[in-house]
Amino acid sequence: MCPVDERVQRERLRDLSVFERLNGNPNKSSSTLAVKKFCRTISTNELRDADIRPLSVLQDTLDYLLTIFESKQHSFEAIHDFIFDRTRSIRQDLSMQNIITGNQAVTIYEKIVKFHIVSHYKLRRSNLNSSSDSDISPMHYLNMEQLKKTLASLYHLYAQNQKSNSEFYSFYVLLHLDSEHQSTGESLSLWFRSIPYGVVKSKEMMFARKLLRYFRFGNYKRFLETIEAEASCLQYYVIEPYVSEVRALGLSCMNGGGYKLNPYTLSDLSKRLLLEESDVESFCKNCGLDTSITDTGTKVMATKQTSFCFPKRYQKYYPLASKRLQKCYEEV
Repeated sequence: MCPVDERVQRERLRDLSVFERLNGNPNKSSSTLAVKKFCRTISTNELRDADIRPLSVLQDTLDYLLTIFESKQHSFEAIHDFIFDRTRSIRQDLSMQNIITGNQAVTIYEKIVKFHIVSHYKLRRSNLNSSSDSDISPMHYLNMEQLKKTLASLYHLYAQNQKSNSEFYSFYVLLHLDSEHQSTGESLSLWFRSIPYGVVKSKEMMFARKLLRYFRFGNYKRFLETIEAEASCLQYYVIEPYVSEVRALGLSCMNGGGYKLNPYTLSDLSKRLLLEESDVESFCKNCGLDTSITDTGTKVMATKQTSFCFPKRYQKYYPLASKRLQKCYEEV
């Protein structure tokens, strides 16, 4: 998984990740632990055959890395940093060998895309639990950057091999939900012309296009209901950062458009926002709205409150109240 010369040099420099150390020794590794690092300044003129891993070894290396991804012995951030670097090295070796055909190369890129999407979801959740003032950490930003690059390479492989996976194409559309901050460098109208007609009409792509339309029109009800009914696990991980934003929009509409003498019960808000009833009160407070208890003991939110605000940062993770997607959370 790592050229011998690189491993020896890194042992001498004590440049070994915690996952590469033999019996915890910071200057000792082995052929079953060390994994080739990504090198930004690598020159193809100086490369030897021993420095480049063949396709079968790259596949085995990636499978090994994904076993580490499932580990619970270290923090997710430490695990992600290690795999993030080593998967870049795998892509670099594929690129230097100009491997653009074959199912094995496609599978490698698809697995790396999945790694970045699940990391996108987990890094954000981890950051919400931290004391940071932002929902986006530097590593979260870098992960998104590599996700886009890996997707671009995967689409090139699909074209070269005359095959496609509609779910992976849908990720590109879903990354445009917040096009002001998540620009992918190409307009969707131009991009749609470059992909197969069958992919454009697939259920995965139709889902992504509907969701994009609902998001931009502010149709919070359809947006949330469509996610609950149709989103795959990976699609939900891409969408999840926008769920609280859309819920806040829905709360704003209900607060501004309701009748002052007819407050919403928290159980009704729970159904409308697809939010666990136990989280509704916390979410209302996060948006500057007060709740109260009626004489009959029912918790309600009065409308026409002037204190509503869109939070700069959501203080808590609020999962979508969906039994179908609950299994996804547990699997992650």
